[in-house]
Amino acid sequence: MPYEIYPLLMFGFTVGMLLLGYPVAFSLAGTAILFALFGVSMDVFSLSFLGAFPERIFGIMGNQTLIAIPLFIFMGVMLERAKISEDLLDTMGMLFGKIRGGVGISVCIVGALLAASTGIVGATVVTMGLISLPAMLKYQYSPSFAAGIVTASGTLGQIIPPSIILIILGDVISSAHQQAQLAMGNFSPTSVSVGDLFVGAIFPGLVLVSLYIVYIVIIAAFKPEMAPAIPPERRKEMAIDGIWIKVLKVMIPPLVLIVGVLGSILTGIATPTEAASVGCIGGMVLTALKRQFNLKILKQVMVTTTHVNCMVFIILLGASMFSLVFRGFEGDEVIHEILTSLPGGVTGAFLAVMLLMFVMGFFLDFFEITFVVVPIVGPILLQLGLDPIWLGVMIALNLQTSFLTPPFGFALFYLRGVAPPEVSTVQIYKGVIPFIGLQMLMLVVLWFFPQLATWLPGVIYG
Repeated sequence: MPYEIYPLLMFGFTVGMLLLGYPVAFSLAGTAILFALFGVSMDVFSLSFLGAFPERIFGIMGNQTLIAIPLFIFMGVMLERAKISEDLLDTMGMLFGKIRGGVGISVCIVGALLAASTGIVGATVVTMGLISLPAMLKYQYSPSFAAGIVTASGTLGQIIPPSIILIILGDVISSAHQQAQLAMGNFSPTSVSVGDLFVGAIFPGLVLVSLYIVYIVIIAAFKPEMAPAIPPERRKEMAIDGIWIKVLKVMIPPLVLIVGVLGSILTGIATPTEAASVGCIGGMVLTALKRQFNLKILKQVMVTTTHVNCMVFIILLGASMFSLVFRGFEGDEVIHEILTSLPGGVTGAFLAVMLLMFVMGFFLDFFEITFVVVPIVGPILLQLGLDPIWLGVMIALNLQTSFLTPPFGFALFYLRGVAPPEVSTVQIYKGVIPFIGLQMLMLVVLWFFPQLATWLPGVIYG
């Protein structure tokens, strides 16, 4: 058997195990151990490679950046318990309700605010599906149009910082960038931080939200029956002064928290990890102001945080074992040879990787793709001259698009689980297709204007 076939078989076997439903972390680590033993028996692998695994675990334990993950998870879960999403949706709906498509616009804005507050995609889709989708149906919105708005807005947590996904991706891209620099003979490589990726994702995230809103306005203008205004009698239930007072009361606390967390990162006052701790305190204060904070709530938040955090880090450990054995089979060299031999040079290699990730996003969660695929292909693409911040933002947008795409998109399953019975699965699929088109448009715009992702980090961090 040709030596080059072993890493490809290993990768394919892992994907097969995942598709069969085996736990991700154990599929990764188990496949690595099986292939390591198989390689030893075939005299094509040395067990000495496994001696580096404890050192990798110690490196994960000592990684200061990864401490931000449990902190941001805690902040997001705490804010979910504070029920700020209900107040935001209700208030913004009344504010924009007098115009056609106003409720849809408010859902997009609230989705962006929740993304910047919590960064947890699944929870945002479920929360908005439970609250905003029934309200939009009540105001006679087209079921498919309403489902598309909710699903697309709920996935904004993938691209708008402080996203858990951007933290993980930023750490992996940073390691890949250093490997690429060392492979190119630069033994004093520049660093790429999670903060760089946060800053780089701000403009693309805001442009994407703007595209959503413009699309809603256009649909409401040309097909008003799909997105009518809130009836006048419903709007009269709250005087205009009352609306603005409520807007201030509802908007100021989460905005202060967002400015405190992101502002401290952008100004260089705090690292993402330190800013995450500020977010935890701010989340508890917000929950206390909403009179939702008590020891029972705190215990529930800590238990949920522990569960999610354990899931993330056990996958990281499994992926670390997988990548170690994969490199032991010289899989990185095989992938490098495949990508560099594709027609089109760096463009062909980049498009092939993006297509692979897009398809894998149908079946695998972002964590698995980030921990398994990006460490393998990232250094190769960066050696070919791609900007690390731009690459990270493109990957995040690509996987966000994949999570929206029928019939396997994760966000579609989240919404299907909480949508009212009168909203069919076909209507959800139909409604999300235009937003997939907007996502694709955003990827094309970022391809031709990479400055959207690279300009602000250059200004802030030089």
